Amino acid sequence: MRHDADARRSGSVVVGDPPVPPGWPVLGRAPAAPADAVAAAVVRFRPSLVIVDLAGARLPGLVAVEAVAARVPDVPVLAVVAPAADHELVLDAVRAGATGVATTDDPAELERLARAALAGRAAFSPGLAAVVLESVVSPARAVPELSPRESEVLRLVVEGLTARQIAARLVLSPRTVENHVQRLLRKFDVPGRGALVRYAIEHGLA
Repeated sequence: MRHDADARRSGSVVVGDPPVPPGWPVLGRAPAAPADAVAAAVVRFRPSLVIVDLAGARLPGLVAVEAVAARVPDVPVLAVVAPAADHELVLDAVRAGATGVATTDDPAELERLARAALAGRAAFSPGLAAVVLESVVSPARAVPELSPRESEVLRLVVEGLTARQIAARLVLSPRTVENHVQRLLRKFDVPGRGALVRYAIEHGLA
């Protein structure tokens, strides 16, 4: 089943009971466990965004984020944690594959973060981006060299294009694009697309 921007439906699958921006379209809801059922719901509803509650169900929520990121990596995930959540939970969410993390129930802030995640940008409540960058980017680590094609793919990932859109732009198959993305993740040793975007911006690669 396709999960590019053309196949997605405008709206979200909500996992658990996180706050959702008023008027935000919700295509379906799922409990945090079992994770396979969450991933199956995302496949079934084809949402443009998944919003996961990590305030009420920490471990099941993290497993759900990981399952969604593995099964449908083109669908961004916004994790919502409690305002006083420890930084380790935020980092765990990013390592699991979350595109962004919200520590607020303010409707305007939630909508801003949800739209940022939809656009493929880093989506973090104030103060969290620095925490994540400090963890996922080691200044002492040499930046790996990229082939010209890897550089092209990385630049388009940072711009927020999907694998299918990148494939059309570069006249490649979506599978080839995904292979390039996976190599970039391994090369930079980052856990997901959100971290890949942040790494590229931080190091001036895109």
